[in-house]
Amino acid sequence: MSARTKHTVAVIGAGPAGMMAACAVAESGGQAVLYEQNAACGKKLRITGKGRCNVTNDCTPAQVMEHVTRNRKFLYSALYRFSPSDVMEFFEDSGVPLKTERGRRVFPVSDRAADICTALERRLRQLHCPVIREQVQSILYDTDKAVRGIRTRSGREYSHPAVIVCTGGISYPATGSRGDGHHMAEEAGLHVTPLTGSLVPVVCREDTREWMGLSPKNVRLTVYRNNKAVFSEQGEMLFTHFGVSGPLVLSASAHMQEGDIQEYRMSIDWKPALSEAELDARLLGDIQKYAAKDFINSLGDLLPRVLIPEVVARSGIPPRMKTGGITKEMRGRLAAVLKDFTLMPTAFRPVEEAIITCGGVDVKEIDPKTMMAKAVPGLFFAGEVLDLDAYTGGYNLQIAWSTGRLAGLGAAQYLFNRE
Repeated sequence: MSARTKHTVAVIGAGPAGMMAACAVAESGGQAVLYEQNAACGKKLRITGKGRCNVTNDCTPAQVMEHVTRNRKFLYSALYRFSPSDVMEFFEDSGVPLKTERGRRVFPVSDRAADICTALERRLRQLHCPVIREQVQSILYDTDKAVRGIRTRSGREYSHPAVIVCTGGISYPATGSRGDGHHMAEEAGLHVTPLTGSLVPVVCREDTREWMGLSPKNVRLTVYRNNKAVFSEQGEMLFTHFGVSGPLVLSASAHMQEGDIQEYRMSIDWKPALSEAELDARLLGDIQKYAAKDFINSLGDLLPRVLIPEVVARSGIPPRMKTGGITKEMRGRLAAVLKDFTLMPTAFRPVEEAIITCGGVDVKEIDPKTMMAKAVPGLFFAGEVLDLDAYTGGYNLQIAWSTGRLAGLGAAQYLFNRE
């Protein structure tokens, strides 16, 4: 084994959690070595937020937890030790000016995710944290099951009394996230919950090809499971050749992980700002305005044109009927379609298209105050490798920053206690 690393913490994976963990180790007076299989650090981080990087959400720790869909209580210590405001201060002090946009989403002023990576890499250099460009194959243990080092794919072994696993999930495998950390956890005897995609587009039974590219911005999407609402938010979505995507749908998918996806129903309210009475008045006004036109030609003020044939078909109103002849009962049917435009999900898109992974290392086996495995001294986990996920809006990156920071502090303290 390499003697030069025997008193250092190994951090496996130079993504957001890994780089933050290494910084925390060094800032606590310890030494960290990053192991990264890719040629560049933060490969997945560089493409988040469509290349802009939604760094965090400008809110309180309690508000972050409200947007976490799995194991939110586990994050209490991590979020209060390193909150969204702490993250913002960290990056602005590192030379990256930030801005807050709609939904309290925080981005670099430059709109460049690469600036976040550059700031972290610069900080690592300042803290003398080396990056070894090798893929870690396994973690090594003493006879008492305590961590003693790592072995790389090339066969080299390095001595480390503490290891922080920050290898990510299984989404975006092209960035190197292939589940390596989950295998390491299982080899250590830890439980890994089932892995699927979260924040993922949804395939629908309906033929949506004619609506492909339609991107309504102020609709309400409600998801029901066996007629019980499990998600309802207003915002933007996107129709595709296979079904639906966009911010609303990605967030909704996090609430559709239990049971069979075909137990769910998706309902779009095209006019969420209008009550039933207000919508009826609006319809009546359009009917009077276009009384001499065929019904199918009278809805241009109300709906995107590509959607009109489907809405007309669902309303049951004859498309060539003169608009002036529409009755109150017909008007009610049309309003019902506009307020409850149903789509039936049949599947999620492949996990490769998911933004994050649902499932991971079972947090019941991790100490929430240090991120160390309860049964394996010296073994820490942070970031997407854990069974934690949240909505879109900067919350998942906040989880990475907070757990990475806490794991680094925990590993440094473990190292000092050993010495």
